Amino acid sequence: MRRRTRRAPNLSESTGKIGQEVPSNQLAPLVPHYPDEAAAAPRSAAPAPSQRHSQPRPPQDWGSPAPGRLEVETQPEITPLAAPEAQASALAPKGYVVLAIGLPGSGKTTWFNRRGVTPLSSDLLRNILFDDVEEQRFQGLVFSTLRSMLRARLIAKMPWNYVDATNLSIHERRQWIKMAKSFGYEVQAVFFDVPFEVCLERNRQRDRSVSDDMMSKMAEKLKPPAFEEGFAKITVVRVKNAV
Repeated sequence: MRRRTRRAPNLSESTGKIGQEVPSNQLAPLVPHYPDEAAAAPRSAAPAPSQRHSQPRPPQDWGSPAPGRLEVETQPEITPLAAPEAQASALAPKGYVVLAIGLPGSGKTTWFNRRGVTPLSSDLLRNILFDDVEEQRFQGLVFSTLRSMLRARLIAKMPWNYVDATNLSIHERRQWIKMAKSFGYEVQAVFFDVPFEVCLERNRQRDRSVSDDMMSKMAEKLKPPAFEEGFAKITVVRVKNAV
């Protein structure tokens, strides 16, 4: 039976036995030597890191001359931010969108012609799309295309934009107002407050007229514009001698 050879004691640091006697066959560790240390030896040694902050530092005299320049800057007071609505109202509008509101025969087209304005007109668009201004089967297509044309003008930052349509109800006007405000435009209304009998008589004299029954239904649907809808200005147009 072989006898086990006795191992040398484990003197590695992993055993936790730090400070044990170093074996005689182990070489001494190398100690670096710097030639400048001899020249720097006569000078007073710098205090140890632990001693540098232990001694109190004398207060600095800001009035004494120094190689640099000290400047004191006072920050301005921070003003509270205004609400988004207040900021929007303080800014000037990028332009204007003017909606005509009135029954057929109330004088909308005449009002634009006297001012030399070419508005976005539903009748003009019907003539372009269907070669017939009296085409009424595609109302949704007509007005969606009309809104796309206004959007294109707003993207192009055109200052003045006019919409020549009846715009009778609040619901019909809401989409125009919403679009204009989303682009930062002010919305104005031109309300043609013309008696129904006058509109009816004018409509009968036109080359292309709306039936009397349709005129009556449209008159029931007509709602005067209000500032609560989002209009910044409302212009009311009346006929002479009208009560």
